[in-house]
Parts: sequence; C-alpha cells; structure tokens
Amino acid sequence: MAIDSKLRGSNQVKMNVVDVMASGQIKERASVLQSKTQKPVRFEISEGTRASVEKLLKAELMVDVEYLWAGRLHERPHISTRQYARIVRNWLTSVDLKAKTYGNHSMRRATDTQTYKKTGNLRAVQLLFGHTKKDRTIRYLCVELEDTLAIAEAIEI
Repeated sequence: MAIDSKLRGSNQVKMNVVDVMASGQIKERASVLQSKTQKPVRFEISEGTRASVEKLLKAELMVDVEYLWAGRLHERPHISTRQYARIVRNWLTSVDLKAKTYGNHSMRRATDTQTYKKTGNLRAVQLLFGHTKKDRTIRYLCVELEDTLAIAEAIEI
C-alpha cells in the first residue's frame, strides 16, 4: 500500500478501511486526504495490494476496525509512524533490500520515479504526487539535466 498510495507515513497509518473498501470489495482506486496539505491523493490499488489487503481484512482481529493499520492497544486506534517505519524496514530486509538505502519515505516516491523514467511526463507525475508546483516535483524526483537530456534524445520526432 505504501508504494501504491504514495502517502507519507503519517497519512498511511491513518488510512481507514472505508478508504480502500466499498460493498465488501477492495477498491481499484482510492482517494485519501493528506493531513499536511489538506489535498486529496488519488491512486490505483494494484492487484497484488488488493489481494494482500483483502487477506488482512479477513483476519480475525480485523473485525469491525476503523483503521486499516489498526493498533493493538485500546488507547491507540492505529499503529504509530514508528511502528510503520519498523514494518517497512522489516519488509525491505525480507526482500533483500538495504533498509538504509530505502525507507518509508522512498516507498512514497517509487512508482512516480518509475513513471517519470519510463514516460518523461513530468505533469503526470506532478498530478500523481498532488504537487501544485512543478519545481517541487522536479526536486522530489531529483531530476537532473542529464536525465532530461537522455529522455529528449530517446524521443524520435
């Protein structure tokens, strides 16, 4: 979900079940309001993620929960961002990626970086991130002049 949604960890942990499920089915697309910007982020939920979330929500301890990442303690309705970071770190290690190289914030950029590299469409990536200014998207993607020139050279007119 971290890769699909492109949400910050603080928004990820606060996702509600209704954000991703309707009429007993996991949605193909979802929209979540970002707490930092108060703007919605719309995203597709990949088939693999839908299957994982469906499996999660069928678990016995997920009956009648409000939050997708429910906390185990009554005073905490959802997991903390620290717990979320630990889960991401453990997942990275389990798939043989270095947790120091990747992290919960780099999960946010993963699909958009690949979208930009494959298409060179900065405006599309800007919309996916929910950024209002292209310069923010450029900085976020770490787009360099060399990247831009390589994309321009690859396009045949």
